[in-house]
Amino acid sequence: MKKVVKVGVIGVGYLGRFHAQKYAAMPDVELVGVADTDPDRARQIADECATRPYADYHELLTQVDAVSVVVPTSLHHEVAKACLLQRVDVLVEKPITTTLTEADDLIRLARDRQCILQVGHLERFNPAVLAMQPLLTHPLFIEAHRISVFKERGTDVDVVLDLMIHDIDIVLSIVKSPIVSILTAGTPVITHLTDIANARLIFANGCTANITVSRISMETMRRMRIFQPGQYLSVDFGRKEIMEVRLQPGRDGGNPVPEINKSAFQDQDALELELIDFIQHVRERSEPAVSGEEGRRALDVALQVIAQIHGNRERIEQLLRDEGHADLLPYLKSH
Repeated sequence: MKKVVKVGVIGVGYLGRFHAQKYAAMPDVELVGVADTDPDRARQIADECATRPYADYHELLTQVDAVSVVVPTSLHHEVAKACLLQRVDVLVEKPITTTLTEADDLIRLARDRQCILQVGHLERFNPAVLAMQPLLTHPLFIEAHRISVFKERGTDVDVVLDLMIHDIDIVLSIVKSPIVSILTAGTPVITHLTDIANARLIFANGCTANITVSRISMETMRRMRIFQPGQYLSVDFGRKEIMEVRLQPGRDGGNPVPEINKSAFQDQDALELELIDFIQHVRERSEPAVSGEEGRRALDVALQVIAQIHGNRERIEQLLRDEGHADLLPYLKSH
């Protein structure tokens, strides 16, 4: 019989609620409680999941083996650090923190306290992404689009940390080579932070990844295309579908013929797979694939993208001033 793992969820807003629901339904897992700064919200989710609400997450930490930290990004370091200091294993939502210094602090603390630190890069557990892994050989060109309609949720951070970091993380996990160049473009449109952005990552092994994100679109799309010798892969994260196209030799020396294979995985839940994976690492005391170090690596690239976009924006603002178009500056909403 498996040991029951006692878990909690800190932050039960939109996404934290789903964490609580998944834990509550897991065998050999006890959802001890949920914590939120909004006591009414904590009570509501606790009632839904037949558990106990906490207004102060510190009280929850003395009762659990592991927690999901699903608070605003600006609080990731503070809350996750408090958990690790109590030797509580942590799954912290992406991005791991807002700065590399904070990320390094959590990684060091987890190592010193011998705690599990996993980062919630959910798309790593998308069934289509998992099915893609054995098909990869030597990616040469990757194109990713992640666009969505505007939502208030997530606007406390730049669109690069909100959306692009998903694709940065996936690209870094499949391209086993250092980045030699980053080229970016981006601008604020609705919020005071960047709302639409593009980054071209060029790797030492010759692979190029072109990533576009937007949170001000009229439609939603989460898709990645991967081109490698003799093969093309199309991954639809939203539909949980993967299409593989291989070129087969033509008859009698004729033109190559494409062979197309499609697979769909709509019945599999990425969040459930992620949380099951986390609980397994808690039980086995093993290193997660999406470790603190992996989260830091994605954050590092994302912060470089943000810094370059901000530098570009400052040059545009100066150009507008020089050309007598200062009236257009408010539309850039620079901070």
